[in-house]
Parts: sequence; structure tokens; C-alpha cells
Amino acid sequence: MSFASDSPLPPIALLYQDAHLAVVDKPAGLMVHDSGLARGEEVFLADLLRAQLDRPIFLIHRLDRATSGCLLVAFDRDTASVLGQGFMSREVEKDYLAVCRGWPEAEFTIDHALDGGPGKPEKKPAMTGFVRLASGELDVPSGGFETSRYALLRARPHTGRFRQIRRHLKHAFHPLIGDTSHGEGRHNRAFRMRGVHRMLLHARRLAFLHPHTGARIEALAPLDAQFMRALDLFGWDHDAR
Repeated sequence: MSFASDSPLPPIALLYQDAHLAVVDKPAGLMVHDSGLARGEEVFLADLLRAQLDRPIFLIHRLDRATSGCLLVAFDRDTASVLGQGFMSREVEKDYLAVCRGWPEAEFTIDHALDGGPGKPEKKPAMTGFVRLASGELDVPSGGFETSRYALLRARPHTGRFRQIRRHLKHAFHPLIGDTSHGEGRHNRAFRMRGVHRMLLHARRLAFLHPHTGARIEALAPLDAQFMRALDLFGWDHDAR
């Protein structure tokens, strides 16, 4: 999934907005900003938001191109600085939904150091907590069995490393479905054959204290049609969180 510069795009959905900041719903397939990973992409969420809202945009964190859901932005440097400190000190709650291969434990934590991605070989501590929300099987032969097992997870990263959830699931031998870099091709293909053409990682919920008022802000990003289609393969609840 990608976005063409010559095609009209719908406005970016705003999950929360005030004079200082906004939580937006990033579509899967849209890069947040230009970088060395852009690989010829010409359309970026940050640019679209600047045009849509007619104001400066300061990104507080990032989401991978293939990931959808809650993304926090600020409209001025002071607000961005305070929110950035909140992310660094882990005061911001981030919950993701993920569909993985296999049936992991009901609750588990992966504590496995990760490097910073291309050009950043130094490994740093990385920890993600997981809860299994649902499990199911599809008629995908694997390992001598007629079916394959899959699970819906809630993931809560306690650190913010490059592709952390995706790489942690690979490390645990429960690869993320649709992940073409760290997943398993045959299972990705099985979902594509059933009409699911995206990586199944969604930033479902974001909660934090407003940097100016102290009020608790909570945003919930709805699932897109492709993610709901994946859940429907198993009869899983669309309201999972």
C-alpha cells in the first residue's frame, strides 16, 4: 500500500485537537516524514497536515509506514519539547493491536536489546509487554498440520526502539502478519490470498497528560477496513483494545 502524489487524498482524520496539539489517525502505507527510508516516496503525513491545518507541525514520535493509528503532533516548539520529554520518561501510554503467527502465552514480556536501525549499530535496552486478546486458526497447512495458529495481541512498548514491536515478535518466534521485513512470507501470502493486504500493526490507543492543562487526554484510533477484514477471518471483536 502506498500513496501517489498525483492522486487526491482524503483529509487526515483528527482524533483530538486543541490550540497546542493534535492526535491524528495515520493511514497504513503513508510515511510520516521524509527520511533515508523513504525510497522514492513523495507524499508524507507531516506535509499533508501542515497544508490541511495551515500551521506548523512538530512530530513527537514516529510510526512505521505500514503501521496505522494514533500519532501525536504539536503546533509549537514549547509544547513539542514538553511532550517529547514525556515520551522519553515513558509517561505516555501507547497500546497497539497486532496479529501474529502462533499462540503465545496469555501475558508475556520481551526484554531484548535492539539496535537503532540502519547506520545505528549500538544496541540499547528494549522492552515490550504483550497480552493475548484472542486466538484462532486458518486452513493454512504448516509443519505437517492442516491448519496454522494465529493470535490477536495488545502490545505496550516500554521503550521506543526502531521497529521494536515487529522485531520483538520475530525474536519470540511469533512474527507479525504482513511484515515483509521481519515476518514469514508464506503466512503473509496466506492473508493476502484472503484479501488482507497490509501489515497488521495498529496504534490503537494513546494516553497522556496535557502539557499545559494537566488534563488526561486519551485517543482511540478506529480500525481500517483491511484490519477489520483480518479480524473477521476469525470472528474476532472489532472493538478489541
